Amino acid sequence: MATLHVNIVSAEQSIFSGDAEMVVVPGESGELGILPQHAPLLTRIKPGTVKVTLAGGVDELIYVSGGILEVQPKALTILANTSLRAKDLDEIKVMEAKRAAEEALANRQGGQERAVVQAELAQLAAQLAAIRKLRK
Repeated sequence: MATLHVNIVSAEQSIFSGDAEMVVVPGESGELGILPQHAPLLTRIKPGTVKVTLAGGVDELIYVSGGILEVQPKALTILANTSLRAKDLDEIKVMEAKRAAEEALANRQGGQERAVVQAELAQLAAQLAAIRKLRK
């Protein structure tokens, strides 16, 4: 089967580089499925799980906190703000951070402070979703 070269990088690290049969990315308006020979595309992505399907149907799940997706017919690049392999996420730490953020949100009055905490909550929810996808 045809493949496309995938690079997923963040400021901290290059987390994945290799060939894939398909990639599913959390686009701003829903999930985007990318196959080899896809039309060129440049778009923002939201926090969520990137599913990279390798040869043989093996899936690699990677959490991204948002970023940019560039697609060319034979290559796909994700420039993420932050990226982690889903298996490296710690559910207990994420749940504790989520509870703390929810408490902070309840105590915030200013619009800008609330927006920062809401963005943090969105990223924590996406991390929990990545953990749940990994369990399936």
